[in-house]
Amino acid sequence: VVGGAGYIGSVVAAELLKDNHGVVILDNLQQGHRAAVPPEAEFIEADVRDAAGLDKSFRNRRIDAVMHLAAESTVALSMTDPARFFAANLAGGINLLDAMRKHDVGKIIFSSSAAVYGEPQNAPMTENHPVHPVNVYGETKIMFERVLAWYGKAYGIRHVALRYFNAAGASSNL
Repeated sequence: VVGGAGYIGSVVAAELLKDNHGVVILDNLQQGHRAAVPPEAEFIEADVRDAAGLDKSFRNRRIDAVMHLAAESTVALSMTDPARFFAANLAGGINLLDAMRKHDVGKIIFSSSAAVYGEPQNAPMTENHPVHPVNVYGETKIMFERVLAWYGKAYGIRHVALRYFNAAGASSNL
């Protein structure tokens, strides 16, 4: 679970553990919290922008699938520092996919965002709503979704992107 020390990732990791899955959490702790990592999970402090660190993280582990929840996510900051978002959300995601390819991991679930849609053209919005991001954050999410599609065609990586709106919930670990 990449980004598994964050708000959504830590809950995902806990649910996976409840279902008796082995869980490895990779997080740089920039926005996540070490205390949110379930004690039963293996924790690796690493960053998706560090290709060598990702390679090391995958080495000597049997990983069946990746859940990618790590991202720069502050919309306002994306408009004043787009380079930061492209480096983490796009280039970091590509680093992750390349590590997956190198280590024969062929499945990924990507935490995208409804920010890819931009301003609603109709309600309720469906998955077929046109994508027109109005901020860099949303742009990086749809760009990575497109990268996933091409990696699927070229390398057979199976993927799904979840475009949710505001996630809500709670964990006593945060």
